[in-house]
Amino acid sequence: MPRKFFVGGNWKCNGTLASIDKLVQLLNEGSIPSSDIVDVVVAPTYVHIPYVLPKIRKEIQVAAQDCWTESSGAYTGAVAPEMLKDIGLNWVILGHSERRHVFKESDELTAKKTAKALAAGLKVIACIGELLEERQAGKTMEVNIRQLEAYKSVIGDKWADIVIAYEPVWAIGTGVTATPDQAQEVQNDVRKWLAANVSQHVADTVRIIYGGSVTAANCKDLSKMPDIDGFLVGGASLKPDFLPIINSAT
Repeated sequence: MPRKFFVGGNWKCNGTLASIDKLVQLLNEGSIPSSDIVDVVVAPTYVHIPYVLPKIRKEIQVAAQDCWTESSGAYTGAVAPEMLKDIGLNWVILGHSERRHVFKESDELTAKKTAKALAAGLKVIACIGELLEERQAGKTMEVNIRQLEAYKSVIGDKWADIVIAYEPVWAIGTGVTATPDQAQEVQNDVRKWLAANVSQHVADTVRIIYGGSVTAANCKDLSKMPDIDGFLVGGASLKPDFLPIINSAT
């Protein structure tokens, strides 16, 4: 059975009520494939999630951009995965390169967050990706496998609740996109790793999406690659470009 296309929009630290109204209107009025063809998920900031949830069309799900490792307690600024479930969310992004490299979050912390999110009933967009210097040093898969091993240590039998997002850090927000062949090579290596280290079934069924300066101009060529099952989109998810990216599913 073919893997269903997946398009995530990571709004990052962006948005006002006025700009979100315009963006939600754009998404609500735009033509997109049915939900049996593509899963579409957008991730506003924490403060905007309750504002977006009742306004956005039912075909588009809402995610959080991160969550914490505990259900409650003295963790100022943290948001528990149970809180996200309580307000109606089913998805969370974890391990994004900005969490890893700006906030200095380790593989171990990312794994703890993943374990807690899955236990709370959330599905996880699990991000991996190498820095430019790591790619240049020939360590692309070494880095990605290290990050995958951390996820594997806590996922257990819940791979059906995981979407892997390969985001080469050197391509995020830089305007430099991995070529379709570069992205396909890594994502095929990830699928081979899953087959060898988890199971052939997981390798065949888990969706591996690409992120890193995805635009309306390059999404079609990327989507033709056999191991690219969709996209995690940053800046373009805040623009009309997001609609053709969603429609690259067809």
